[in-house]
Order: sequence, then C-alpha cells, then structure tokens
Amino acid sequence: MNKFAYIVIFTTFSFSISSDVINSSIEENSKIFENVALEIWEFAELGYLEDKSSALLADTLKANGFKITKGVAGIPTSFIAEYSNGGPVIGILGEFDALPGLAQTSAPFKEIAINDTNAGHACGHHLFGAASAWAAVAVKDWIIKNNIKGTIRFYGTPAEEGGSGKVYMVREGLFDDVDIVLHWHPDDTNSANNRTSNSNKSGKFTFKGISAHAAGSPELGRSALDGVEAMNNMVNMMREHVPQESRIHYVITKGGLAPNVVPDLAEVYYYVRHPKMSVVEELFERVVKTAEGAAMGTETNMTYEVMHGNYSLLPNNTIQKIVYDNLVSLGGISYTDEEHKYANEIYQTFFKPELEIGSQMLIAPFKDSHSYGSTDVGDVSWVVPTAGLRTATWVPGTAAHSWQAVSTGGTSIGLKGAKLAALTLSKSIKYIFENPYLIEDANNELLERTGKDFAYKPLLGNRKPPLGYRN
Repeated sequence: MNKFAYIVIFTTFSFSISSDVINSSIEENSKIFENVALEIWEFAELGYLEDKSSALLADTLKANGFKITKGVAGIPTSFIAEYSNGGPVIGILGEFDALPGLAQTSAPFKEIAINDTNAGHACGHHLFGAASAWAAVAVKDWIIKNNIKGTIRFYGTPAEEGGSGKVYMVREGLFDDVDIVLHWHPDDTNSANNRTSNSNKSGKFTFKGISAHAAGSPELGRSALDGVEAMNNMVNMMREHVPQESRIHYVITKGGLAPNVVPDLAEVYYYVRHPKMSVVEELFERVVKTAEGAAMGTETNMTYEVMHGNYSLLPNNTIQKIVYDNLVSLGGISYTDEEHKYANEIYQTFFKPELEIGSQMLIAPFKDSHSYGSTDVGDVSWVVPTAGLRTATWVPGTAAHSWQAVSTGGTSIGLKGAKLAALTLSKSIKYIFENPYLIEDANNELLERTGKDFAYKPLLGNRKPPLGYRN
C-alpha cells in the first residue's frame, strides 16, 4: 500500500545541469561533499562526541571562504559558519550525530560493522550535514558572482538525537538576527510539506538501594531494580489514561550485573511526547510521580535529571511553498541498474513496507502533515520562520533508525538524495533573496501562529548541555 498519492513528475532528477551559478557550484563541489558525507558516515560519532565530524564540516566550509565560530552555546562540537555581504540573514541547519547500537556496513543485508562506537547513521545525519554545507557554498558562490546583498549562515548543530543541541543555540540567542531558516532530512520519499511534529521531554531516573546476597540475606537488601520495575509498571498503567496522541517509551540503562547480588543502582531513561508542549510538561510530571511512588514502595532513593526537551515543529506556509515548488521543479531520483539491484535486495528485508521501489522518482503532494517523532528544529521554528524538505536517500519502504537506513546512507542512493536536497535548499534561498518581501510575509505568519504574547522558554529549563549523555 502506498503511503502517498503522488504527483507524477516526468522530469526525474539527473545530474545534467544548466550553466547557472547555483547548479555549476553544486556540480563542481559534488566530489568534495559526497566524500564529506561518506567520511562522516564512517566516523559514526554519537551526540556531543562528534569531534571529527564537526571539524570536517567546519574545515570544509572554512576552505570555501566561510568565517567559522566554534564551540558556541557551550558545546565543543557546535559551530557557526558564515559568509556575509550584508543584507538579510538566511540560515541552514546541519546535523551530524549517529545513533548507538546500529553499526552497519553498506551491504544490502544485516552485517554489523566493526567501529569504535558501535553506532551508525540510521537517521542519515551524515547526509544532512554534508548537503546543507554543500548548499551553503552554492549560495555563497551565487552571492559573490552576482554581488548580492545577503548573508548565508550554516549552523553546525550536534546531538539532535536526544541531546537537543539546537535548543541551547536558540536559548543563547544565536538565531535572534536570522530572517529565515531552512533545513532538510533524509527519508524514503521526496516531500516538502507543512509538517508538524511531537514536542518531547526526556529524563533519566536513577534509583539507589542497598546491595546484599540475593539468596543468603535478601532481607538486608533493597533493590534499585525493583524501583525501576515498579516505576515502569505504573507508567504502563498510566498509558491507559493519557491523551490519544501521546507517546511514552523507555529503556533500562542500568539494572545490576549479577542475579545473586541485589542491585544497589538502577537507571531508566524515559521519553515523553505529545503535539502540545503544555501536555508534554503535564505528562512528564506524572511520570516523575510514578518514580517517587516507586521509590517509596521499594524503600529506595530516586533522583532524576531532565536530559532534553524539544518544541513541536511550527510550519511556515510562506516559505514552505517556495521549498516545495523548487523540489517539484527538480523532480525525483532515478536509479541506475546497479542501484535497482541493490534496492530490490534490501527491499526484501523490510517488514510491511508502505512504499514501492519507483516512488523515489516522484514528489509527494503538498499538504499539512504530522510526524509522531520529535526534533530540536522545532525550537528554531518557534523563533524564526522555518521550512524544510525530505528527499529519498533511502530505498522506498525503509524505516528510519534501522540498519537498512544506515546501509543505504553509505551508497550512491544516499548521495543522490543529498544532492537533490542541496539543490533544493540553494535554489530556495536564491529565490528568497531575489524576493525579499517573502521575509516580511514569513515573519508576519510566524507572529500570527505563535501569538503576540509568545515568549520562548525551553522545555529543558536552564540546565547545561548534557555533554556526556551518551557515555
């Protein structure tokens, strides 16, 4: 069953390009940024630990004439790259963190890669960062060639996966002077919708008890794991009494090491999601109460730490329609015979795929849509007019956060999707610079959507960036 009723685009994306500056720059820099993407794919660095990935992107942009400011918002792997000729400021977001436990080769079958992190780019952030930087360079070249009054700014944003890197950058006012922000994301389809998402707040709950011999003197012990399990049981009962759109999920990160030792330390990591930030905050406090009750009932001590918090994505139709029109004008992605063979092989590994091979050649129709996932792009979208797109960097039917996404992201299929994203972003930015009235229109729309009394307040409060949250 197809997920979308597609608009048929007969002009599929190819790399035979015209001679205008944007296209020429994208083509001339293809090998550079394709190699950057593949190197970051190989690095597979976790959130806030992306030392090599961040440095590679920053160095590549510096070599292309950008001014680099590293370590912004108190995050060592964050940076801002800017080329300015005055005028309006348009930002492009770039991510580069991988996901734990998903090391994978580029083979069309499950084959665990040997790397230092046991991580993999199952959300395609290696492509995200590289293509966004690629687009920034193309826009810079166009600004110089045509003496355009404009500023292009690339935001190197770490730890999107649970670390909320962008939130700290928003909190520090690093987007206060930006007129428009664009972003993109890898996917198994091509789309540029008015997309919303769930807001999200997470926390690690740590229980401390008393160790003892589990058989010889169990009465002397108080199990921290019992505290975790009691909390989980109460949250699972709570699920019956939450709004339908809610999502609550957890993993036990620490639970003891030996069955014959009563564990004196246990930890559980929770995510709480809902489209409305106010509901997320209410649900999170209810989760905290379950932890408090569990500690009381098991005679353990509980502490918790808020790890991250993201706003929902706030669409901006004014800019989003520009991105969509440019994506449609470029068309979808065609496969070579070799790519078709690979795609068919990997397609056989899917569980109930919603798309068919061939849909990567098409563009999904423009519409309002909602994702039950979350992203720290959401916080940016509440303070700056923001729009984005998705391109088919994965074989149609691929689930995000899967080994198949890692695999395809390391192939020419992934690189083609990244190139389409870079072209769409750069052409959209060019159009906005050429039609500056759009900036005022987009900001007026933002004000209308947020309300004149809106004041940004991060869901994660005033905590410092959790630089060790993946350790």
